[in-house]
Amino acid sequence: MSANHILQLETATQVCSAALSVNGQTIAFRDIDEPNVHASRLTLLVSELLAEAGLSFADLQAVAVSKGPGSYTGLRIGVSAAKGFCYATDLPLIGISTLTAMASGFAEQHPGLVRPETKLCPMIDARRMEVYSAMYSPQLDITQPTGARIIDASSFDPFEDAGEILLFGSGAEKFEVLFAGHRHVTVSSGFKNSASHMSALAYAAWQAGDFVDVAYFEPDYLKDFVATAPRQK
Repeated sequence: MSANHILQLETATQVCSAALSVNGQTIAFRDIDEPNVHASRLTLLVSELLAEAGLSFADLQAVAVSKGPGSYTGLRIGVSAAKGFCYATDLPLIGISTLTAMASGFAEQHPGLVRPETKLCPMIDARRMEVYSAMYSPQLDITQPTGARIIDASSFDPFEDAGEILLFGSGAEKFEVLFAGHRHVTVSSGFKNSASHMSALAYAAWQAGDFVDVAYFEPDYLKDFVATAPRQK
């Protein structure tokens, strides 16, 4: 089997991340969990990864980018960088759902928590009690589509007969108190987004020829960006 190298970029949340994979397996990655570093650090992470692996863009077969939902600014930076790399090198571009990559990464990191009947619910923080979320089976089949949702104590009542629901991601931890002691909903803290979670998904997309148009591809923001003025003191 020939080596298929894919560069992967993740900027949908506070985490700025880049990874390299070969045939669906991560070989190197860099994660920076700091606010507002995407614009200044992303291309540096890519340069570091390529140098570490002894590769150049000529050795790559594709670029994959997390397409959202998530931070408006973060997604624009990641997608712009991915497009720039593809324009400069004539590499194909792959768009990966941020939530699907999160579900894939969580299942890989926590095999002991994920049973056949478990539902995976990755969450990205929006505002107040709102999150971007979806729900997946352990095989990554979608059981609730991606949406912007306001979560309350009854949000998961319709799924009570579907097995345990695991909430994780930047939007989940604010619900730890809300769902403490709940019979069907468990909040798993500490999960961070990473470009390394995209490896198997990006390779499957490459094998299927599932590429996006570099010129017209846009992130999946879910909601329009609204600029707000600071409050008067």
